[in-house]
Amino acid sequence: MKIKVNSLDETKKLAYAFASSIDSKGKFITLTGDIGAGKTQFIRYVLEFLNVKDKVTSPSFVILNEYKSDLCPIYHFDLYRLEEKGLKSIISELREYSKEGNLTFIEWAEFAHDEIPKDAFKINVYYDEDNVDIRWFEFIEDKNNQEFIKNLSKKVIK
Repeated sequence: MKIKVNSLDETKKLAYAFASSIDSKGKFITLTGDIGAGKTQFIRYVLEFLNVKDKVTSPSFVILNEYKSDLCPIYHFDLYRLEEKGLKSIISELREYSKEGNLTFIEWAEFAHDEIPKDAFKINVYYDEDNVDIRWFEFIEDKNNQEFIKNLSKKVIK
């Protein structure tokens, strides 16, 4: 499912719809796509909806941010600056935080190679080819998330 967003307000509405579809079982979510396309902003809005009180920042230099919510523990990784040796040092955390009951976001998941769980929920964020002010959020459907995408599409497609 691809969703076109024309503004930050539309990104916020999409993130809120996404967040309202998450339950206490959590979810392991990967975000890939263009630099500056809105991956971190989308996560900020999701966490805002989930009443995270901490300031949500990109973990570009610290690799991992942890947040508290009433729903479940939240982990936010950014793998952009990791090289193969650095990735090896956090593999156990990636595996631990992929367990049910956690909400885990992985930005730049393409750098994780084969360390991402096969049932991860994948989101690709990219600029529109004709207008850099427009973004596309592509929610990759597979057998593990069909119901989630179906519920999400009901909330965002009017």
